[in-house]
Amino acid sequence: MFTGIVQAVATVAAITDRPGLRSFTLAFPPGFLAGQEIGASVACDGTCLTVTRHAGADQADFDVMQQSLALTTLGRLAVGDRLNVERAARDGAEIGGHPISGHVDFQARVAEVRRPENNHVLRIAVPAPWMRYVFPKGYIAVNGASLTVAEAGRAADGSGWFEVWLIPETLRQTTFGSLQPGDALNLEIERGTQVMVDTVRATLEERLGPLLPALEALLRERGVGVEALAGLPAAGPAPVPAALPDPTATDESRP
Repeated sequence: MFTGIVQAVATVAAITDRPGLRSFTLAFPPGFLAGQEIGASVACDGTCLTVTRHAGADQADFDVMQQSLALTTLGRLAVGDRLNVERAARDGAEIGGHPISGHVDFQARVAEVRRPENNHVLRIAVPAPWMRYVFPKGYIAVNGASLTVAEAGRAADGSGWFEVWLIPETLRQTTFGSLQPGDALNLEIERGTQVMVDTVRATLEERLGPLLPALEALLRERGVGVEALAGLPAAGPAPVPAALPDPTATDESRP
């Protein structure tokens, strides 16, 4: 398990490709690997990878199988690319973000980057059907970082977008400052939200049967999903903020 608090940025030092398998050598900041054993887990841009070899004091090797390469952005990496990294949480560790498994659910893309004074805003485009798990003021893991959703908008086809506001410390500690529109991201939804949404949907399917598609269509016309029936906040077509968000209404993003 991981806390969602990015601890450092690593650099791809070498890549070896074999049929169905890609091996990485990552270079870490001094001291990051101190005391770490072979077989330990490291979240690399949100993907839980296993250390297979220590290649020097500050380098380690990882193997990534075909399924992970297809599901995440790791298959696109090149030598010199940078990643957000976090070592596995120890028992009793402070959870400064939210619990993250390191199992990426899907890829999303940066739709827009805005830079209001002393802030950095990413609008992220989410493919269908994953938007059903994204709500304003909820948590989501983006490239391994626990972030708070500031605004969100839902489309009729189940896709949508959300925005996160990043403070200077987050930009210093992560790779987010270099992201550009079109860049791919690894996303992991918050598991408690997933359980609630899936439970609501399963209950409605059981009780409504063939009437559920009609109910979903009606709700989509109003910009909400069936999750609203459980009291979850709607992710409607929210406007782009013109100024800094109200600090009493929007949680601060986390590195």
